[in-house]
Amino acid sequence: MSLPDLALQIIYARIAWGLIAAAMLLSVLPTMLPRIFPQLARRSKAIVAVTIAAVMALPGEASPAYWLTLIFQYPSGLLAGYSLVALCARWTEKPVDFLLHPAFALALTLVGAVLYLDAFGVLALGLYYRGFDADAAALLAGAAALAGAAAFTLRWAVSGGAALLASVLLFSLLRLPTGNLWDALLDPLLWAWAVGSVIVAARRYYRARPARSPAAELVPVSVPGSGVEQL
Repeated sequence: MSLPDLALQIIYARIAWGLIAAAMLLSVLPTMLPRIFPQLARRSKAIVAVTIAAVMALPGEASPAYWLTLIFQYPSGLLAGYSLVALCARWTEKPVDFLLHPAFALALTLVGAVLYLDAFGVLALGLYYRGFDADAAALLAGAAALAGAAAFTLRWAVSGGAALLASVLLFSLLRLPTGNLWDALLDPLLWAWAVGSVIVAARRYYRARPARSPAAELVPVSVPGSGVEQL
């Protein structure tokens, strides 16, 4: 398995962290500063995006991407893909949900839990290192691409499918971000986002369930021939 060039990784980190920061800022600015940003116009969005790109492109330690990479490592291609999809949606004034699709969130949560337990030595399966194996990575990348294409074309989860296809394509062509397929599909920030999405989705499902009152459960039932009603 070939590894990406360090210079290419640095360029990727600048672009990926810029996409993530721009997507986050454009989502929270109207909430944090409603008087200044009641509704972001395209000019305001362009100013925010250009400013973030210029700051992230600063050389060496002057760039926030340098410190973010030291703390969180390289962001996954899937997280960068989600950020790009969110930016495109906000640019075209389409509604954007803060939560991941429940199916994608649950899959990422389970896969991330197994990988992190494996990395900590709890399971000791060596799954992460198989992401460097050419054959295993090719099979997993093909399965991920098929899942992303199905989700996109069948309209199950358009944003998730597009982001998944983008991350697989980025890894297949350039081996970014690290040469390991798992790093292209998952990172700690994305996993935390997926766990939060699963929790919120579970709470919404629980609240949406029809409430059954105790009086409705205690329905008298007549026993034939006894003249007595049982509960």
